[in-house]
Amino acid sequence: MKSFTVGDVIYSNPLASEKDIDGFRMEGQACITFPGGKMRMENALDPSLGQASNFVFWCPKIMPASFQASWQFQPIREPGLAMFWFAAHGHDGKDLFDPTLSKREGQYNQYFDSDMNAYHASYFRRKQDTERQFTTCNMRKSKGFHLVCQGADPMPSVQDVVGPYTITVTKADNCIQFKVNDLISFEWEDDGETYGPVWQEGYIGFRQMAPLIADYSNLEIRELKL
Repeated sequence: MKSFTVGDVIYSNPLASEKDIDGFRMEGQACITFPGGKMRMENALDPSLGQASNFVFWCPKIMPASFQASWQFQPIREPGLAMFWFAAHGHDGKDLFDPTLSKREGQYNQYFDSDMNAYHASYFRRKQDTERQFTTCNMRKSKGFHLVCQGADPMPSVQDVVGPYTITVTKADNCIQFKVNDLISFEWEDDGETYGPVWQEGYIGFRQMAPLIADYSNLEIRELKL
């Protein structure tokens, strides 16, 4: 991981009430409530529908090429899976929400095999039996289904969760680090060649796979000085 200094807060959102998500964009269908002053997300469609029951919720602010994002995450119901998307943008210099891009409704292939690019980290991977038997955090780069890095997931199953966990994602240009509380799960350096160029500025978003229910709070983005 290249050296950096964490700078000023450039975006802060408590995710505590309906007004805090004004301008956010939902792709797919979800129920969002705020019990206890935290944003709770759950699927609105039956999990039997498969990928159609999943969703992505985008923050409206474009983040710079280097930043540090942190938020508090608490799983309420499993199975399921959570993802964080970042540096997301459309092909050919288009904005992620350019109306000429292909429609996205939460189905995974619409994000990794379409006309957008992004990095995405999956964590609390409890959707499949194999994921629950050996828990990891996975890092992928798209366009494409490129698994570029993997690390251990220290979060317990819901029955043993006590309070929220702080997730921190640091993107220092081409170097990416994923932490749960103060424990580093993985670090990865994008060489800009193996899977295409390094993605720079772009949007961030949260994705869930049904039937996960989880709470999110205290989203904070800080600039990085490299």
